[in-house]
Amino acid sequence: MKVRNSLRALKQIPGAQIVRRRGRTFVINKKNPRMKARQG
Repeated sequence: MKVRNSLRALKQIPGAQIVRRRGRTFVINKKNPRMKARQG
């Protein structure tokens, strides 16, 4: 899990989903589980 300022690059990877939980923005990816990140 990486903490990023901008999730723009990560959300263009195939299979990426943007999810808002607890006031934070997460990127989760079922196809490539290594591509996880959060913002905030």
